[in-house]
Amino acid sequence: MRTFATLLLLTGLLTSVGCSARASDAEPTTQPAADIEPVEKSDAEWRAELTAEQFHVLREAGTERAFTSPLLNEKRKGTFVCAACDLPLFDAKTKYKSGTGWPSFWKPIKAGHVLDVPDNKFGWNRTESVCARCESHLGHVFNDGPRPTGLRYCMNGLALKFVPSE
Repeated sequence: MRTFATLLLLTGLLTSVGCSARASDAEPTTQPAADIEPVEKSDAEWRAELTAEQFHVLREAGTERAFTSPLLNEKRKGTFVCAACDLPLFDAKTKYKSGTGWPSFWKPIKAGHVLDVPDNKFGWNRTESVCARCESHLGHVFNDGPRPTGLRYCMNGLALKFVPSE
């Protein structure tokens, strides 16, 4: 059974009752790391490389249904990379069970790999997370995560690929 807080998160109401889109003491990351070379492709090229569902999430800022991603229960050691360009985004050590229905992390693998973009669609004041290399939509970041950052990077599983450690 889902908790009341989970239902509020799923409906977006929690942002209007005190859960802001970003921790006030953490600076948003708006610039790619210096060593990242941008990837630019046409929609036709992206459509040829991604599934229809991945294209919708990554390139059209869609959202997969909660509790549907196999990555939600991924517990092995490894790295979560961008499903579009393979940029490393999150170390599995920072993944945690948030109860929201999407893979959640408390910190990106490296500063400048996940960028913060204001997202005011649908009347919500949120912060979108995008890949720093290909600018694909990954999900959103909220300030209701665990220590030490207090952040919850709520990612679409379709936006990620898991690469297990060897």
